[in-house]
Amino acid sequence: MTKPRTILVLGGARSGKSRHAQALAEAMTPEGCFIATAQAWDDEMRDRIARHQADRDERWTTVEAPLALADAIAEHSRSDRVLLVDCLTLWLTNMLLGEADLAAAGDALVAALEDAPCPVVLVSNEVGFGIVPDNALARRFRDAQGTLNQRLARVCDATDLVVAGLPLRLSGEK
Repeated sequence: MTKPRTILVLGGARSGKSRHAQALAEAMTPEGCFIATAQAWDDEMRDRIARHQADRDERWTTVEAPLALADAIAEHSRSDRVLLVDCLTLWLTNMLLGEADLAAAGDALVAALEDAPCPVVLVSNEVGFGIVPDNALARRFRDAQGTLNQRLARVCDATDLVVAGLPLRLSGEK
């Protein structure tokens, strides 16, 4: 068996998906590049970002890419490292609120993943388990996130679902 080159890690909020994704990435190569998509708009988000940063040691380089994710993947891909993208949900939110062409952005992301010469681990929220949102923007986001997750699950070598800190391999080799 070969290790997957691209892995999509899905889960709900506080499910342990980021921890699982980082462990997968660290098992792949000794050097990692963390591509962060969050924007620190308030103190709570700044604290959340700081906690994630504290979880990474000196083997990690951090690149911020709240919008230009495909470009960041292309620019920072090297055969001797792993890329960890955390998270696609925040990136999609940034794109949606910026009124970007989501289909074109998804195309660019898939192309960047296919061209990357290194393993890439992607973190994304599974948003389909909840109730139907009560407003049009939230429903548009939920639909766009579900579509993006489906698209990436089709092109990634493996997809994991994390619930209560427990990963389940949905597709691909163990």
